[in-house]
Amino acid sequence: MHQGGCRCGAVRFVAEARPNWIAYCHCASCRRATGAPVAAYAGFPMAAVQFPAGPPTEFASAPGVRRGFCGRCGSPISFTGERWPGEIHLHLGAFDDCTDLAPTIEAFTEERLPWLHLTVA
Repeated sequence: MHQGGCRCGAVRFVAEARPNWIAYCHCASCRRATGAPVAAYAGFPMAAVQFPAGPPTEFASAPGVRRGFCGRCGSPISFTGERWPGEIHLHLGAFDDCTDLAPTIEAFTEERLPWLHLTVA
């Protein structure tokens, strides 16, 4: 079981499954959404993730894409997209403890910043 939430604590989640995958995403859209040079996510079956106090606020950032965040503090929480039906991607930085959630793959490497060098597990 993995738990996490936003900076202020208003949004909490519980993922009661092993992640399908753990990845870095280099796309420009994720960089803008997070304010970071790369985003890192764990993908879970949507049915395995609960938001005990209610789901995050969502923003339709592109056709078929929704990004979840805390409506109070703005912390990024999740990503869902039609391209991955039945799956929710949770930001690694939102987990209470992500030490055992090391990325093993990279997505959209063609958009990787040239000065960014990462190691995947």
